[in-house]
Amino acid sequence: MSFNIPGSTGMGDAKVKTPDTLAGQMQRPGVKDLTEHFPRSSREMLGGLLHLARMIDKARAREAGVNGTYIYACPLDKSLLSFLEVEEQDFAYAAKTRSDDLILEWLAVHGRHRSKKQIDLWNKQLLERGPDDDAKWTYFNKTRNAIDPTRTDIVTWVDLLDLEEGREVPRATPAQD
Repeated sequence: MSFNIPGSTGMGDAKVKTPDTLAGQMQRPGVKDLTEHFPRSSREMLGGLLHLARMIDKARAREAGVNGTYIYACPLDKSLLSFLEVEEQDFAYAAKTRSDDLILEWLAVHGRHRSKKQIDLWNKQLLERGPDDDAKWTYFNKTRNAIDPTRTDIVTWVDLLDLEEGREVPRATPAQD
């Protein structure tokens, strides 16, 4: 389809996308190849939520078959999915077919509404979450020590992920009595 508009600048033969030609086409979001790049940090905020951007990257990569060693849905993902009250597969499909902004709109419809106070508490708990049993502490310490054995101040999963992916992790300062 082309439009010939009197007085136009000669673009009359240009193809124009109309609702008819766009029907059935969906703009697919870009997929980050996690075999070559890291997903976004769990600290990156999206829609007021920590970890959401990272979870989107991992879900998209898994759906495209380029997740490498990254797991969607890992325990942190499952915690966020539970908080939002959305199913793992439903979220993965939404991530595969929608931009970040459209995922936020999708969550507003399909997820459970949470107050700012609930979101702030969830974010705080995510940042404080560390291993919760001896086996997980053993894995955590082995991983951390293989990267940097001097970083015994790192005791949370989010900090370990950032350290592992080469992001700056500020040193924790000892509490003052």
